[in-house]
This record gives sequence, structure tokens and C-alpha cells, in this order.
Amino acid sequence: MGSATTQALAASIKTLAAAKDVSLDTARELLAAARAVSESSQLSGALADAAAPAEARQSVVAAVFGGFSADALSVLKTAVAEHWSNAGEMVDGIEELAIRAAAIAEPGTDIEGELFSFSRVIAANPELELALGSSLGGEDAKGALVERLLAEGSTSASSTLIITSLVRQPRERRVRRLLNRAMSIVSSQRGRVVATVHTAAPLTDAQRARLSDSLSRRYAGQVSLNVVIDPAVVGGLRVQIADDVIDGSISARLADLRQKLAG
Repeated sequence: MGSATTQALAASIKTLAAAKDVSLDTARELLAAARAVSESSQLSGALADAAAPAEARQSVVAAVFGGFSADALSVLKTAVAEHWSNAGEMVDGIEELAIRAAAIAEPGTDIEGELFSFSRVIAANPELELALGSSLGGEDAKGALVERLLAEGSTSASSTLIITSLVRQPRERRVRRLLNRAMSIVSSQRGRVVATVHTAAPLTDAQRARLSDSLSRRYAGQVSLNVVIDPAVVGGLRVQIADDVIDGSISARLADLRQKLAG
């Protein structure tokens, strides 16, 4: 992400935070805008043209998305008035704003957990991952398939919106990577970080609480846990937060021992 994009996104997030009536409809409208801009080189070129006055770019937003809610229009006008590193990053930024809006709309919903659960379903089903990532088959068909799968698990409206939208508009990105990005965005919006924990056996509630508290102290902020049952770790835990890995698993210790013996 370029420095211009970082500043543009920060300004747009500030406008979203100031909005008073953010709902899932706001998120839905922002996702529709991201898709429209992505699919039209003419529209993306007009909105990302740094040489054009900001007022002109905002006028394009008003003309194209005039039927949107006041909050969605306000966020979009702020976004296009800023300078982005390129049109693709502007589309990514609008998509991020939509995901943040979904998190704001349903603050009590465990969106990160639901996104993670669906990511694990995909990881456990190579055929499903292949079907969702294939260039064959229409986007609406893929979206309908995902909606049926999510309905079976009583997934929240916010998570369903995010997942189906990402599947319908992957823009040459892998589905699991999209879901991981969405989890990070939701966590950032809620002021916390997500730790992926690999363990050979399920953690008890007390163990989860102790681990979360320990990590929260270490990272100076609230840490939520996504737990993966992985017999390969044998025992202990392997914890990953962004690029940080804390490997206290027995498998890692055995690998280290084998390396020392071999050396």
C-alpha cells in the first residue's frame, strides 16, 4: 500500500466513523460502488484521476451513485477527493470501508469468528475452494452457493454480506486470502488483533481466557482467538499474530532437537 493510499484511507475511515446512521445497507452500497468502479475502467479512471479537481470527482460520485444513502455518499465523496496510489488501491479502499461499515452496523456480532469458520470450511474442502476460485461458473452462482452454505450455519447478516460479496468480486484474489484480509479489517475497526492458535486438542474456556489475557498484555490491546485443531503440533501451542509466530508446540521442539542432533 502506497503512502498516498494510506493517507486517503485514513481520511475516508474518519468520515465513516463520523457517520450517524451506518447500517448494513451502507455496507451494501459501498460494496456495490467498489464493484461498479472495479468493472468500469472509465469510471475508475475518472475517480482516480489526480489531475482532475476533487469537486469534479465528487460530482461523478453524485451522478453515478446519487441513489445511495447520505452516509454512503459522504464516505465515497471523501474517498474520491483524496489521492490514491492507483485506481486498484482505491477500489480496495472502498471495499475496506464497506467491511468496516458492516462491523459498525452489527457491533455485537462475532464477524471475525464467522469469517474464520468459513475459511476453515474452505480449507477442509479443496473442491469447494477450487469451485469458488475457478474462472468457470458465474459470480452469481458462486454467491448463491455460498449463501446456501452460510444459511445452514445460521451465519449473521453482516458476515454473509461480506463473504458473498468477496466471492462474487474476487478480482483475481484467492478466497481464503480475502477472508483473512476481511478478518483483519474487522479486528482493526473494533480495536483488537486476531491470534490464530494451532493446538492438538480443543482449549477449555479457562485456557482460552488465560491465553487471550496473556497475549493482550504482550500486544497492549485486546486479542481475540481463532483456534485450529491440528494434531500435527502434537502438544503445546503455535500462535500467529500477523507476521509474529510464537511456536511452543512439541512438534517444533522435536524439529529443533532433530536439527541439533543432525548438526
